[in-house]
Amino acid sequence: MSGEASSRERILGRVRRALADVPRDDSPYEDYEDAVGRDYLREHGDRSVAQTVELLAENLADYRAVVHRCTEEDLAATIAGALAARGARTVLVPPGLDDRWLAATDAERLPDTATSTPHELDRIDSVVTACTVAVAETGTIVLDGSPDQGRRRITLVPDHHICVVRVPDQVVASVPQALERLDPARPLTWISGPSATSDIELDRVEGVHGPRTLEVILVGQGLSFGSGGSGRTPRARPDPNERP
Repeated sequence: MSGEASSRERILGRVRRALADVPRDDSPYEDYEDAVGRDYLREHGDRSVAQTVELLAENLADYRAVVHRCTEEDLAATIAGALAARGARTVLVPPGLDDRWLAATDAERLPDTATSTPHELDRIDSVVTACTVAVAETGTIVLDGSPDQGRRRITLVPDHHICVVRVPDQVVASVPQALERLDPARPLTWISGPSATSDIELDRVEGVHGPRTLEVILVGQGLSFGSGGSGRTPRARPDPNERP
């Protein structure tokens, strides 16, 4: 018990030292925003909207996500093409997803239900969702459990996730800008590429904490968007086990 108490005191001591320069008053929570500086950079560099979207595409691909670009008119065909290329026979559908997005696919649509077990979800080939916001500097997609995104588990258990990002409305440059759009009371899921982890030997394993394959469709008009939904293949990362 003495060891646990000692660890606790060390941690609390660090917290007290970190807050030593914060003014004391009778209502610290009301004045917290003024007492703690928020003068960090809101974004790194000065980019146009088109450059921000391009940075998002590059960072998504760098995380081994497959990136497609299409117009609103070609969205259904792009989703159908991605599902067909995957060989998906079943697709999980959040309750609020736009029906038109799946109008061109022959895959069987399965609704998310509260009674679905992890084993049942694991047998589903793919899931299609919208998103809340996408962060260009980090290549991150954020879901908040809205009706067109569904519950968190439907994007963690199936092995293939197709996520639609509306460009440029849902794209921001940085994490601070993304936080301004998010409700902290909602169940937020931050996705930076397909699920991957490495052990102490640096052996990379994909699919442990989520889908092994993430496809992101950037849908919009202009900004170098063309028809056909051509995909950007992920850039190869160096093999940590390969010696020079």
